[in-house]
Amino acid sequence: MRTTIFAAAASALALALGTSPAAADPAEIKRAVAAEYDRDLEALFKHFHANPELSFLETDTAKRMAIELRDAGLEVTEGVGGTGVVGMVRNGDGPLILLRADMDGLPLPEKTGLDYASKATQVGQDGQEYPVMHACGHDVHITSMVGTARQLMAMKDQWTGTLMFVVQPAEERVGGAAAMLADGLYDRFGKPDYALAFHVSSGLATGKISASETIQYSSADSVDIMVPGVGAHGASPHMGRDPVYIASQIVTALQSVVSREIGPLKPGVITVGAFHSGTKHNIISDRADLQLTVRANDEETRAQLLESIERIAVQMGRVHGLPEELPVTVTVSEGTPVTNNDPELARRLNAALVRDLGADVFEPWEQKGMGAEDFAYFVAEEYGVPGYYFAVGGTPPEAFEAEEAGGPPVPSHHSPLFKIAPRESVTLGTEAMIAAVLDLAPAR
Repeated sequence: MRTTIFAAAASALALALGTSPAAADPAEIKRAVAAEYDRDLEALFKHFHANPELSFLETDTAKRMAIELRDAGLEVTEGVGGTGVVGMVRNGDGPLILLRADMDGLPLPEKTGLDYASKATQVGQDGQEYPVMHACGHDVHITSMVGTARQLMAMKDQWTGTLMFVVQPAEERVGGAAAMLADGLYDRFGKPDYALAFHVSSGLATGKISASETIQYSSADSVDIMVPGVGAHGASPHMGRDPVYIASQIVTALQSVVSREIGPLKPGVITVGAFHSGTKHNIISDRADLQLTVRANDEETRAQLLESIERIAVQMGRVHGLPEELPVTVTVSEGTPVTNNDPELARRLNAALVRDLGADVFEPWEQKGMGAEDFAYFVAEEYGVPGYYFAVGGTPPEAFEAEEAGGPPVPSHHSPLFKIAPRESVTLGTEAMIAAVLDLAPAR
């Protein structure tokens, strides 16, 4: 039944678009995408939103995406890089284009009050149970990918080449892209001529798209610092070495790296997001653990930040008398490089989106924070794949107007209050992806 419905939808779209390549009218595509959302994608989005899964554990999400892509007519391979899914469609001679959507959720409880809000919990890779929420919009990305696949399959006379739909795990752990590549993504399915992706943005108004012609996102590294100590009674601190105090000194000293070691025109961030130690008021612990996120806009600054963190942490332990057999250790557990758009490709596709979606849709790119993306691995220098990553607005303009008038602030990504307007986000993301493919792989 599902396949029959999709076939009917494909026929309707083909009639709307006509039979010649010149008939790919953006207005007709817009109407077809909107109809697809009302018919089926809204329910699919709500399903994904209510059933999020943690990084590298997205088994049910991956299964559903595999079903949807197969039903759209793609050749699907599951289990790539863990839970990753790859859908292929070959449509004559032309470029190989990678279209990527990430699918993992985050370990926090949803507090949006939506009638389809997540109530899911899941045991993580560490054995602990967590509430899980799509607090970053990955449900938009995968829903849009399904819509994009269906529409492009229905208009195969409008483009030529090969499309690789990549459903990626563990973006929130910045490890899923690397895992899929390590599992032979490009060896098994081909090295793309172009790689495309988008992210819904709570900081951008619905109906707007924005993309840089250079840097799109910062690098990100997760750094773990283990500070050993010598345990003692809280009333006799001189009998031990207090890891809480030593770790506190490390936290304070790390603030000097950006302010005093990095050039003032070079962005950088060192944030200590977690500090754990001790069990009781009057016990000096024998260990403290710090968890950091580190951000930069170029690889030279990134390396300098990481080197400085290790130097300060290790030497601070020595300053406070930790014996040689109990050194402070610094480990980079996760990381992703800077995400740069290919300048030539970005100029081309920015112009294509303006042409097909309207000049009022495109908004000049402004980096408002130091968010990161492991899409960078797909377009790493070693592969030579030009990449284009763009942002799609997810918050209604009225919400920004209310905030400016003193109303509630627009929730940020990774907030338990995060929510976006799904219809506007999914449909515009789908239209933009279709426009990009038609520009890069036009029918001959």
